[in-house]
Amino acid sequence: MLELLYRDDALLAVNKPAGLPVHRSRLIGPADAFLIDLLREQVGGELFLPPRLHRATRGVLLVARSAAVAAALGGQFMGRGVHKQYLAVVRGWPEPAEGLVDYPLPGSRETGPRREARTRYRRLATVEVPVALGRYPQQRYALLLAEPETGRFRQIRKHMAHIHHPVIGDCQHGRSDHNRLYKQHFGCHRMLLHAWRLHFAHPVSGEAMSLHAPLDGVFATVLERFGWAPVG
Repeated sequence: MLELLYRDDALLAVNKPAGLPVHRSRLIGPADAFLIDLLREQVGGELFLPPRLHRATRGVLLVARSAAVAAALGGQFMGRGVHKQYLAVVRGWPEPAEGLVDYPLPGSRETGPRREARTRYRRLATVEVPVALGRYPQQRYALLLAEPETGRFRQIRKHMAHIHHPVIGDCQHGRSDHNRLYKQHFGCHRMLLHAWRLHFAHPVSGEAMSLHAPLDGVFATVLERFGWAPVG
């Protein structure tokens, strides 16, 4: 059963599991299951998808129960009326501790035109891990709060890689040596990026909504291992 964070006649919010693709797409390749199919079996009725989370990302995902609601939500996303907050574990300690990555990005095709893309970040915690890798006897990692101001394809992942602090577990834009370190030493076999909080206006009532998705066991275990305070 998928974890429902919110439910009414117009809207659902799901805590999307990591590794589960939202729907069929030529971009994601073969898969055994899709979130939209599982959700239809669970709640019944028609479901429509506004902007989606990438397969590897976990966290808050909105699903509309009509095409009109999906269009209204899409308008909020396009108009930047939705405030998104993500948690990410990255390599190194980004400096400054709070910053803005302002770097244009292409769409799903890397050869496509670049469009404005901005992500704010704030360091929440840091750690030094006494594991040798390459020429360094210890490795530095940080827990970030990332707030994308735009919604480009894989924006947070690409922006963190651009400033040389890639998200741990990111196979496309990250560092394979650090990804292997997390698998071998911490039993972490997925990307540590979590869609944590979502603030928006209800597409029917206009009520201010604030939803948050609790961390799963993998992410929570990493926080505990590093002595980082739980964040929900």
